[in-house]
Amino acid sequence: MFTKDDIKKQLADMCVPSDRPVLVHSSLRRVGEVEGRADGLIDVLKEHICADGGLLCIPTHTWANLGKEGVITLDMNGGTCIGTLPNVAATRDDALRSDHPTHSMAVFGEGAAEFVCGEEKCTTPAPPESCYGKIYDRGGYILLVGVGHNRNTYLHCVEEMLDVPNRLDKEQREVSIRYKNGEISYRHSRGHHAQGIADVSAQFPNYEPAFRYHGCIVDGYIGNAPTQLCSARKMKLVLELINERSGGEELLDAIREIPKSYYEGEICDE
Repeated sequence: MFTKDDIKKQLADMCVPSDRPVLVHSSLRRVGEVEGRADGLIDVLKEHICADGGLLCIPTHTWANLGKEGVITLDMNGGTCIGTLPNVAATRDDALRSDHPTHSMAVFGEGAAEFVCGEEKCTTPAPPESCYGKIYDRGGYILLVGVGHNRNTYLHCVEEMLDVPNRLDKEQREVSIRYKNGEISYRHSRGHHAQGIADVSAQFPNYEPAFRYHGCIVDGYIGNAPTQLCSARKMKLVLELINERSGGEELLDAIREIPKSYYEGEICDE
């Protein structure tokens, strides 16, 4: 079993920041047994990441939660569609859950209320004005714990920032938000959709060699899980460079190697 002190040391060894937002995607199965189980892992992540004003962000997506007549529903009293840690985080009293209809997240730390404010107005999964965009704005990080970039939802936000074509439904669909007091708010949102590509995010690992070339990633472990600490700003700069040099070529229609000429050289860190 990994103790909380073990996990603290691993976070420190990777230099996970304690003064910025850190979004955690995770596989508890790969982490292994942790003192306090899922709640214990959240406790130690919160203690480290929020120590100096940082925010622990855990996605609590509901894009697969279909209610009556095929309406996607975010139930603020309910769970998520993406795993154990998100399900636990979504119902903790010390978390503030954003009310994004399909791509909500649970946020821990001082300033969480301001961070999640306005999410109900989002009409796409990860627009620049969403929590995902705020992670970029504040120089935050993505922590991939036992998972790869195919689970890196932040990259969808970067694609929205860069207006990458063939990534969103052309038509909006009805979604709903059921608040804790029972009130229901109906909204409209465009989902992820790429013509001719079953799952764009499955090919996000195509970008990893470019991320590594530019020093976007610090490797480590959380428990038994191989973990990547990824700079949100650097990843955005790399994708911007690739998008420019490729002339908008579709690079995520299959698992493939991206030409080095698309990303070699220097980038200016913002």
